[in-house]
Amino acid sequence: MKRIDIVYGGRMYSIGGREYEDVKAEIAKGVASKKPRWLVVNDGEGHLREAHLLLIPGVDVAVIPIPGHDEE
Repeated sequence: MKRIDIVYGGRMYSIGGREYEDVKAEIAKGVASKKPRWLVVNDGEGHLREAHLLLIPGVDVAVIPIPGHDEE
């Protein structure tokens, strides 16, 4: 997996170095939790900044796997 793109609140973020299924499970767990949970993602291109997305019921989150060259 090259990276995973995340669309949250109409903005694009990304996650690198993680498995697609693990990210989906973390989001599902966060949305179902009674406590606030945060998903750590990368924001920006070139100069990445860490961003924290609040996972709550009703939030729209899209998870898009981007395969590496050897997976296409």
